[in-house]
Amino acid sequence: MSDAGPTAVLPMRPLTVGELLDSAVLLFRHQARTLLPVAVGLAASEQLLLYPLRLVAGVAPPGYLPDFDNLSAYWLLLAVGAACEITIIALLGNVAARAAGALLVDPGTPVRGLLRPAGARYGPSLAAAAIGGLLMFLAALVMPAWVVAVALLGGLTPAVVLDRVGPFRALGRSVSVALRISGRAAGIRVLGYLVWWILRVGLAIGVFAGLDGVGLLDPTWIVPFGAVLWTAINAVAYNVLACLDAVVYLETRIRTEGMDIAIAQARRTGRLRTAPSAADQ
Repeated sequence: MSDAGPTAVLPMRPLTVGELLDSAVLLFRHQARTLLPVAVGLAASEQLLLYPLRLVAGVAPPGYLPDFDNLSAYWLLLAVGAACEITIIALLGNVAARAAGALLVDPGTPVRGLLRPAGARYGPSLAAAAIGGLLMFLAALVMPAWVVAVALLGGLTPAVVLDRVGPFRALGRSVSVALRISGRAAGIRVLGYLVWWILRVGLAIGVFAGLDGVGLLDPTWIVPFGAVLWTAINAVAYNVLACLDAVVYLETRIRTEGMDIAIAQARRTGRLRTAPSAADQ
């Protein structure tokens, strides 16, 4: 199968912003059986963690709008929620990045066994995700700074699994790759996050309004139904964002490090097994 056609998850060439967004969705569809169960478990855990904070903040689904008499508790809720999101996306990014790297090397080969521990680098990925979550929590306490964290932290686990570096070097690598080409990767990540935030909120409000309009939303079930609904919505959104991080990271390396040339040369020698790390090029 050619790696330069519309069915390729990541064609081995520079892509437009629209093509990158499409590639992220295509990668998710390609690995949905693996990614979705993991994302559902993580998103459900997030809802359980946020439940007591929502009670203290006095917010309710679907939008969890703030109580202006209790803004300090709501601010803390937002910071913890943002930290959860970045951590979950980074954890999913371990699988997404390995799948994207394998498909870049050989688009025609099925990618299996992504949850097996061998070669997964789960330990460094977990540490990198924790670092990302902590940095996002601190950034979200200073509200405008969360945008900077969203922009710069997308390459954490892609750097861990594709460049095989430790969590702290992955942080520097993520920031470096995000800021290349006048911050192109950083801007794409913020755009992707905002698009999916709008979609998530719109879908949740629409479902609640539709069920309430036909009298199918029992008030006693609003809170648990909201948790289930947001788990389902976030499971998809977090996966697509993790896939976007993976394809943007690889595409930026193609643009700035000649990764496509390294892959082509390795193919000619028959030595190509995995996507070359930055140290291999």
